[in-house]
Amino acid sequence: MWTPFNNGQSGKAAIPFCVGERNLRLRSLAALLGFIVLGACAGTLGQAVQSGDQNTTVRGIVINAATHEPVGRALVSSSGNQMAMLTDAEGHFEFALPKPSSDSTGATPGPGQARPRQSRPGGPLWLTARKPGFLDRPNEAGQVQGIPGSEVTISLVPESLIKGRVILATGDPASGISVQLFVRQAQEGALHWVQGAQTRANSNGEFRFAELSPGVYKVVTREMMDDDPADTVIGGQQYGFPPVYYPGVPDFASAGTIQLTAGQNYQADLSIVRQPYYPVRIPVANAEANGGVRVTVSVKGHRGPEYSLGYGGGKQRIEGFLPNGNYLVEASTFGLDAESGAVNVVVAGAPAEGPSLVLTRNSSVHLQVTEEFTDTSWQGRGTWSDGTHNFELHGPRAYLQVRIEAAEDFAIQRNASLRPPRSPNDDALVSEDLVPGRYWLRITSSHGYVASATMGGVDVLRQPFSVVSGPSTPIEITMRDDTAQIDGSVTDVATAALSPSGPAPPQAYVYCVPLADSSGQYQPLGVSADGTFHSQAMTPGTYRIMAFKTAQPNLPYRDAEAMRAYDSAGQVVRLGGGEKVNVQLPISANVE
Repeated sequence: MWTPFNNGQSGKAAIPFCVGERNLRLRSLAALLGFIVLGACAGTLGQAVQSGDQNTTVRGIVINAATHEPVGRALVSSSGNQMAMLTDAEGHFEFALPKPSSDSTGATPGPGQARPRQSRPGGPLWLTARKPGFLDRPNEAGQVQGIPGSEVTISLVPESLIKGRVILATGDPASGISVQLFVRQAQEGALHWVQGAQTRANSNGEFRFAELSPGVYKVVTREMMDDDPADTVIGGQQYGFPPVYYPGVPDFASAGTIQLTAGQNYQADLSIVRQPYYPVRIPVANAEANGGVRVTVSVKGHRGPEYSLGYGGGKQRIEGFLPNGNYLVEASTFGLDAESGAVNVVVAGAPAEGPSLVLTRNSSVHLQVTEEFTDTSWQGRGTWSDGTHNFELHGPRAYLQVRIEAAEDFAIQRNASLRPPRSPNDDALVSEDLVPGRYWLRITSSHGYVASATMGGVDVLRQPFSVVSGPSTPIEITMRDDTAQIDGSVTDVATAALSPSGPAPPQAYVYCVPLADSSGQYQPLGVSADGTFHSQAMTPGTYRIMAFKTAQPNLPYRDAEAMRAYDSAGQVVRLGGGEKVNVQLPISANVE
């Protein structure tokens, strides 16, 4: 069954829309039906426009970003949905519209703050395309400016898939078991494993993760107890299925990575083994009877989303069931004056009673600041309120912003900032309530720059540092104000701005990434509509400066190995203290 779709252009044949097209997802079908109604309205609008004096046409083609082949029957629409139509069999589309006027929007949003562009009457026309089987990219990454009188190209990235089958050692399907996906992403420039989608295997043991972007993934089955009444005896031996990581290993660290390219279908089959589980009890020596305790369990200290135990407040102990193995059990309380602790426990074919876990007060880290400012006239001031009293901030407290973030993905750790002042004269720089572990220092300043930050000889601006139980070594920070400056322009944008066929230039995003052995600090720069950019306060150092057409919120700028993929991008520039440098940058290709 099909319904004719009027694209609003007289003399053109209607494009059929096949309601019964194979593999069309229900939610995509609903969206397409909504756009068809809009498209019909757009048809009336297009006919009205054709009668005006300043009519023009925007033509284009939708292509597959991976194969560069045309994509037929893709829905092309403008921002705000004033216009919509389906491409023909060769991927072509055509809109009649008023000639847009120049849109002077000034500086672009910062990286990670991209917002959808809005087409408005008389302004630039921003177009997007959608089709089931391709990724939806509703903001700048998937929008193209429709320039009257020229043909535009919209690229659709085909979705990638990870699918597989989970089977038992007997060869039977593992029906109902949960399968978890993890994806590697850059957060604050450092690569982390982030929990993705979770699904359950069907009656045939099959699972499927769809609509995946190109990237690096891991797949794991979640721990599951065997509650089949036919195999379970009340009060008897308990059985379960420990987690298994693709391609068949028992811990997250040794799991294989799946590198997906655009449009790739990856088969990841897993086999799980039913094992006996034994009772585990670990007394907690000094926990409050009614307090909450968070517990994590990892195999041989290799942290990951693996096993689970619970805390019984009334019994003041950690308890549950585990299969044979060596485990690290970590516990942490919540709230003010939080405590934490850890013990090792071995399960070997019998119930296990672990050693008592002793909770100790979480640690604090002190920051000591040395100012080497040349401008002695600057007198920074700030205020802070606890809701009852207002405190005036002096010295480094008035200009430093500090965050301490966990460097490990699965350990019990807390992020922290500076402790609020406790009195009018409390200028101490202290971060409290840190569970022993590894952390990143995130520090910014509204005056000058951080020339160095070390902890026991470790450069904590570029390396994570360790927090242990008890007193910690202070972090020593040196501040300077001999900042450098950088001016420049993105040549591709500037060229487009002078082109008579383009009423508004494309946007660009500039990133200054310090080289691995550089004293510089990462900084994104806003780009004006004419392609120019400027920074008045750069930390001296050596940088790779790159320009991209779309925002790069996941740039792994803290990972030297990952940044090798950008070695051919942009320019390398050295900035000395107080120096001003001018650069001209081409648009660099995005690195998948």
